Amino acid sequence: MRISRDKVNKLAHTIADTLAEINEVDFLEERNMVRQEARKALEFLLAEELKIDAAARRKIESQRKIILEGSQEWEILYRKYYNDEVRKLGF
Repeated sequence: MRISRDKVNKLAHTIADTLAEINEVDFLEERNMVRQEARKALEFLLAEELKIDAAARRKIESQRKIILEGSQEWEILYRKYYNDEVRKLGF
């Protein structure tokens, strides 16, 4: 899934702000550092998701018969291959 840099930054701000509101959470670093690390983690996860999506699509395209995207068969195969790729990465 592609998300704009602005949206990733907004999510990172929300994460840092939400953590700051929890009484049991104490920051060892400044809130901005926490926000930056959250942004890095989100960007990493989104990049991994793109790789998983691409791998699942390649597997569908490698089938002998043409499977149209959006068809029920395509959706079933995509879900199966996507989940296989997620398991390979240990997520």
